[in-house]
Amino acid sequence: MIGLTAFGAYIPRLRLSRRSIVDAHRWNQPGLARLGKGERAMCNWDEDSLTMAVEAARDCLEGMRDSAVPAVYLGSTTLPFEDRQNAGILGAALGLGEDVRTADVTSSQRAGTSALMAALEAARGGEGGSLVVASDQRRTKAGAAQELQFGDGAAAFTVGREGVVARLLGMHTLSVDFVDHYRGANREFDYNWEERWIRDEGFLKIVPRAISKALADAGVEAERVSRLILSSTLPRAAEKVAGSLGIPADRLADSLHAGVGEAGTAHPPLMLVQALETAGPGEVLVVASFGQGCDVLVFETTEAIAELPQRRGVQGSLARRREESNYNKFLAFNGLIEREKGMRAEVDNQTALTQLYRRREMLLGLVGGTCDVCGTRQFPKSRVCVNPNCNAMNSQSEFRFSEVPARIVTWSADHLTYCPDPPLHYGMVQFDGGGRIFANFTDVDVGSVEVGQRMRMMFRVKDYDDQRGFRRYFWKAAPEFAPQAAASASAAGE
Repeated sequence: MIGLTAFGAYIPRLRLSRRSIVDAHRWNQPGLARLGKGERAMCNWDEDSLTMAVEAARDCLEGMRDSAVPAVYLGSTTLPFEDRQNAGILGAALGLGEDVRTADVTSSQRAGTSALMAALEAARGGEGGSLVVASDQRRTKAGAAQELQFGDGAAAFTVGREGVVARLLGMHTLSVDFVDHYRGANREFDYNWEERWIRDEGFLKIVPRAISKALADAGVEAERVSRLILSSTLPRAAEKVAGSLGIPADRLADSLHAGVGEAGTAHPPLMLVQALETAGPGEVLVVASFGQGCDVLVFETTEAIAELPQRRGVQGSLARRREESNYNKFLAFNGLIEREKGMRAEVDNQTALTQLYRRREMLLGLVGGTCDVCGTRQFPKSRVCVNPNCNAMNSQSEFRFSEVPARIVTWSADHLTYCPDPPLHYGMVQFDGGGRIFANFTDVDVGSVEVGQRMRMMFRVKDYDDQRGFRRYFWKAAPEFAPQAAASASAAGE
């Protein structure tokens, strides 16, 4: 049996009210008011496609840290590096070792599902345990309709032969150079074609054909489909596709558009994660992804889905939300306005690539040490144990702190040091079981930080080198958020 063995997701905490975008552009774009309901997910200033991918993967791998991961596939059209393997950074942040095979899959909105198909094909050849992540942070021009329609997010899956929670029944790809939008080399934003043409000539003709062939490959009749996972910003396009296939409209999965927006390559995978979160055994899930053709995968959930430990997933991420109504902050975080940062921001953030390489496990994987003599943990790892009653030399084994809960020992809110979202919060955190780190904080609210507060480490952008186009990553401390609390909050909201 081949299929999905685990899943996870990440949606940024911040949710921008679409009304704030409409109000800002009402003077010259009154037609945007039709899109003004709900909210969209937006990255914090230190988040991007790579940091979201790390968080989705950590959610997926919860409780599976000792499992071998032979390959990592990262699907995205908004990767931070064009000529540096982003999946390699993802693997390093997850501590998967140097023997893991990594690949970036990009240049199409179906990159996420294409990466998933590649991993499933590898599983057919005997490779198990591969990790697939789809993540996107799509930028648009200010005032474009897509600014209200899009959102940020990531989803992740492990693929294998054992412990399958959703077995693969069939899949099919149509590769058609139908250009609904494109982004040329050295261009910041997509160029979008006319909506009616995309819907009538592209989406409504290509997608049903691909789904029909996938169902035939799976040997599944349309009436057996429990949920059709199909996303589109085109009005009622998904309903028309379902109708043409004989699938009732009430079997369409929640599009997540009201609270998240369209998350690019990650969106069909995100919808699949949400469907798996509530699915029982024996449900047939069909997921389709449109973009220069169409990918379609057909899964059937197994009895094992009821035994999979709870993840944060989509529901937990939705419950973690914090409303953001400041549209100017969204513009600043996405580099859509040039603003005065002050003299304190005039620093050279060049990264010494030699040091990045030599300390890569510490910087990307948050690897410290634990003394083999006395058991003392410390960060960073050093030749001498920091325990004054030990001081053993060359006695430390590597220890990853990224998955260890922590609490705040001291903290400060700095209004003088430059920060894209002032004030800059930082302080000393102590890990459960020993070990301390002086870290920046992220996703904290002014006035909510206190000594003893529970924190978890998150992989984030440390700073940007705008002169050279490089961004530096490290781990920051964020307020702990329990999946159980998220599930309770979600249920209460319903």
